[in-house]
Amino acid sequence: MRTVAARSRPVDAGAERLGLAIKRAEQVLIAEKTRVLRPFGLTVPQYAAMVAIAATPGISGARAARQCHVTPQTMAVVLAALEAKGLIERQPSDDHAQVLVTRLTRVGHALFRRADAAALAVEERLAAAFSDAELVTLRELLVRAAEAIPAPAAAG
Repeated sequence: MRTVAARSRPVDAGAERLGLAIKRAEQVLIAEKTRVLRPFGLTVPQYAAMVAIAATPGISGARAARQCHVTPQTMAVVLAALEAKGLIERQPSDDHAQVLVTRLTRVGHALFRRADAAALAVEERLAAAFSDAELVTLRELLVRAAEAIPAPAAAG
């Protein structure tokens, strides 16, 4: 695992703060995905949950929450909304009766395919701004950025 070296100098006060630059890029991406998903009646969190469910049919809500980087409580709200729209179905697991497994319905699959194409088109527009080598570097830098700030230790 790569260790992060401490900076020998403070962040340049005249430069844009790194956190703000990352946040602005995220906000632009989310705003555009929100716009293209609206005609499908989906929010970005609902779409993200559908991505996880499509990739792993029978996924639990807890696992979907981990994959989407949200709390289980947030995922429960998202899944309830998708279920109310008839886009997913949840049933008790064959292995653990207390665990609900989630699958896209036929209607959910059809909607997801169309919504996914719209969301992927946004990501393709983003990717087009970079060369293949830059995309590799960008992904590596984003992974490193995510790993650079460890989560605070749980209070004991």
